[in-house]
Amino acid sequence: MCAVVKADAYGHGALECARALEAEGARWLGVTSLDEAIPLRDAGIEANILLMTGFWRGEEKEIVRLRLTPTVWEPWHIESLDAAAKAQGVGRHPVHLKVDTGMGRLGVAMDQLPAVLEALVAAKHLMLEGLSTHLASSEILDAPSVAEQERKFETARRLLREAGVEPVFVHMANTNAIISRKETFANVSRANLKGNSMVRPGVALYGYYLPFQRAGREVSGGTLRLPVKPILTWKTRILSLRDFGANYPLGYGGTYVTKAPAHVAVLPVGYADGFNRQLSNKGRVIVREHYAPILGSISMDLTLVDVTGIPGIDVGDEVILLGGSEGLSVDALEHARLANSSPYEILCNISKRVPRRYVS
Repeated sequence: MCAVVKADAYGHGALECARALEAEGARWLGVTSLDEAIPLRDAGIEANILLMTGFWRGEEKEIVRLRLTPTVWEPWHIESLDAAAKAQGVGRHPVHLKVDTGMGRLGVAMDQLPAVLEALVAAKHLMLEGLSTHLASSEILDAPSVAEQERKFETARRLLREAGVEPVFVHMANTNAIISRKETFANVSRANLKGNSMVRPGVALYGYYLPFQRAGREVSGGTLRLPVKPILTWKTRILSLRDFGANYPLGYGGTYVTKAPAHVAVLPVGYADGFNRQLSNKGRVIVREHYAPILGSISMDLTLVDVTGIPGIDVGDEVILLGGSEGLSVDALEHARLANSSPYEILCNISKRVPRRYVS
């Protein structure tokens, strides 16, 4: 398992999450790039670190020095890394080759794979440790593109074998594929091809996965579930309490007008903290075991919520933006649906100015 801690562990804090994962036995961690890997190594993280989106020219020396495993797909990746490994006296520095099987982002195209393989075989100071690809639609159960990607990936594995290269790890399954498409990792030895299966859970580590779809509709239940729960609770406190009469416009643009006298709490959180502006007039928070709807437009630093009728409400009261209390829950999936987004974006957008507190 390659535990993905990129994007600051999806907004949760990469270093702390990496420490917890390593303590639980994780031998592989996945990050985006060198700048995400350096703080982990500097803090003493010893697990293998996979650079999943390659590297820039000039970074190859640091990659070799820090014992990082880069993803490669360009001939210059191979040439520069091979030279850096030779200069540092490294016998065989591991790399993972990415194949573009239909995502259209990163990876060597199938028609260019023979040339890249030739360069890998010629590189005397590199070892092709892994072969990977990424699925474009793992949560869409009837997407024909997934079967086509699997077919192309199997072809790539055969081409590697014909070139005399046997990667140690073969990986294509992300969070949703782990749940719904076991063929992407359970049958890596079919057709007598070698390789240990690796999977790359990302958002599942933090308690989420994308809803599954079939025929354009959301489906769930049965085997399409993973017993995970969100590990993050996002809290704030009431900054001020205000009372308004009926027909009073609230917030920028007056997008909400009170229909009756209202008791309104001002929260010191806004879109600069990553509280999605699309939740304006639609979202809700939890305060004193009650839901409180958001009123008006969320601004940069402040949000208004309706606490009318909630007993005992006071300045300083704790407010849950994401999380649960006494059977009530507001999670990143709810925010994502209201904001026409995804739980990935909701979590990653929690800004650096929001302090993180870790408990065990």
